[in-house]
Amino acid sequence: MLPKDVFARRRARFYEGLKEGIALVFSSPEVPFGHDVHHRYRPDPDLFYLTGFPEPEAVGLFDADHRRLTLFVREKDRAREAWDGRRAGPKGARADHGADAAYPIGELHARAAEAIRKASTLHYAIGSSAEGDHLVIDSLVRFRREARNPQRGPVLLADPTDVLHDLRLVKEPEEIALMERSAAIAARAHKESMVAARPGRFEYEAQAVIERRFLAGGATGPAYGTIVASGPNATVLHYRDNTRRIEAGDLVLIDAGCEYHGYASDVTRTFPASGRFTKAQRRFYEVVLKAQEAAIRTVRPGVRFDDVHETARDILVDGLIDLGLLKGRSATLKRGEKDSRFRLHKTSHWLGMDVHDRGRYVEADGTSRVLRPGMVLTVEPGLYVRMDEKNVPKELLGLGVRIEDDVLVTGDGQRVLTAAAEKSVAAMER
Repeated sequence: MLPKDVFARRRARFYEGLKEGIALVFSSPEVPFGHDVHHRYRPDPDLFYLTGFPEPEAVGLFDADHRRLTLFVREKDRAREAWDGRRAGPKGARADHGADAAYPIGELHARAAEAIRKASTLHYAIGSSAEGDHLVIDSLVRFRREARNPQRGPVLLADPTDVLHDLRLVKEPEEIALMERSAAIAARAHKESMVAARPGRFEYEAQAVIERRFLAGGATGPAYGTIVASGPNATVLHYRDNTRRIEAGDLVLIDAGCEYHGYASDVTRTFPASGRFTKAQRRFYEVVLKAQEAAIRTVRPGVRFDDVHETARDILVDGLIDLGLLKGRSATLKRGEKDSRFRLHKTSHWLGMDVHDRGRYVEADGTSRVLRPGMVLTVEPGLYVRMDEKNVPKELLGLGVRIEDDVLVTGDGQRVLTAAAEKSVAAMER
């Protein structure tokens, strides 16, 4: 777990961004896996980012006027703890998670309503929590009816997520260290999975190798559903059945990352199951690799987020022409979005506590976001020729290639966190 002072610094910046008023942040609910069973609980990233509190049924009340944190948490319960594990309780919330005050969750509605009443601004993201929506709306309606009360509650209702997600977008050194470890575990898992993805094996066998390595490396598990897509399955972007038998001559696309102490990695590699690319597969692969390497070199402070995509896209369009998949001038094809037929997705997304991390992709004036040191983004161009495509070279039908790395924006350029997962043609064949 990160030191308490890390969370205290985050809260201080959060209060500064809010300027005034009260902010409410609710934990994620537990998700049923079936009758009387739940999925492994994953803390709400926003609440965890500010407090480090990992339990369900928790609410943070952040008082920007007085720089105070109040946590509402589950009470200690010896009988339930025997079944579900230890609880911090209000005392632990204060001692271990930096809360200035802490109360049982059952007191939330009464205590939060009174705190909200005194605030000039209530910061809450409508729609983020059913219980939170009920509390906020009920409180505001009640305040409005109390015409004789001089403290009738907030004048403004504001969404705190822009402030919070802007904070999350630029990683601190402690966060970068956790992301480096997540990336290292994922890189090793990809190497080991390639051995398992041989002709005659099933996709799920490679998945098992990957996810075993995640757990053996200390990760809590996958950061998203592991994709092992062989042959034409690689043209399905979020393919997750992982049931097909791998055949000789297939390309295998593996998209897998892990979560380590709350931070995600996201890596994709594509390689020949038989150990050698065919001539057509190699040409196809090299187009994507060239685009990815150029896009990574583009990443540096001051560059706009969309510049990374456009760098990759220029090379992909030229490659599609060379491969005989498109005809015409590259500029004309781009204007008409003709490349989207085979490109299917953008090149990058933010990465952090969520695999598609929070934070806006545009500036306040609507222009593409400028990259700053500490931001982490994926660089993942891909090309896909689905089996039902018409008028394309036969040897390219069913090919899907994506190559993805996690890239940190540094003070003077970039650093590839997942560089240990090799991707050259020679490495993929080796």
